[in-house]
Amino acid sequence: MNKSELVKAISEKGQLTLKEAEAALNGFVESITESVKDGQDVVLVGFGTFSLKERAARTGRNPQTGKPIEIAASKSVAFKPGKQLKESVA
Repeated sequence: MNKSELVKAISEKGQLTLKEAEAALNGFVESITESVKDGQDVVLVGFGTFSLKERAARTGRNPQTGKPIEIAASKSVAFKPGKQLKESVA
């Protein structure tokens, strides 16, 4: 499912116009993005948790030459599905 299909599904299930559904989805995504960017976890009970994970700097190896390379520290977003979501797909 892509974004336009999701907007259509939200529109139908929520009895909203397509514009209202798209605005709601955009607001949802922006809110999650801002919260995770600020280091806050976003917990949607039954659905899952969005959180910020930090990876420490480390030394790796170039697979072609075998020489060690420094891999910089980085941040990434993690999603942990909730119990209800896991059970519904199992």
